[in-house]
Amino acid sequence: MPTTLPMPIEFRLPEGWLPAYPEEFDAAGVAFAAVHPQPDAGFAANITIDGEVPPDVSTLADLADESVERLREVAESVVVAHRREVGSADAPALTQRLTFSPVVDGARRDLVQSQVHLSLSDVEDPHKRAVIRLALTATAAQHDAVLGDFQAFVRTIRPDTGAGA
Repeated sequence: MPTTLPMPIEFRLPEGWLPAYPEEFDAAGVAFAAVHPQPDAGFAANITIDGEVPPDVSTLADLADESVERLREVAESVVVAHRREVGSADAPALTQRLTFSPVVDGARRDLVQSQVHLSLSDVEDPHKRAVIRLALTATAAQHDAVLGDFQAFVRTIRPDTGAGA
């Protein structure tokens, strides 16, 4: 069952990407997912969105570490290949790239996951903060080809003010 985000957001999917439905993926903790229309060796690149209201003492690095540990529960040899804090004081973010090799449909696959942890303030109460995690998971061979789509997607993320576009 998909989860809801702690704060409503709006976004635009990259051209050609398709919404995935809960019965098509393990939806535990995921609020939204989309898949690339051209799988690589039977694995469809995917974008997922989840989020939380972290304790006030949690940093984005702490939350990124938790993401790594959650992935280690289901995959072997998770490596943080890259991590960087980005954004501004008003809208901090952290990006990280993870490599791992899970067994998917009976075959071991070399996958790469690019994550963006966005700290967003509540539109009505700026003292309330939520962290939205966006993740692109793709085969190592396809990752760089779909990374630009993911980056374009990340740039469309906004708090949903309910005003409509």
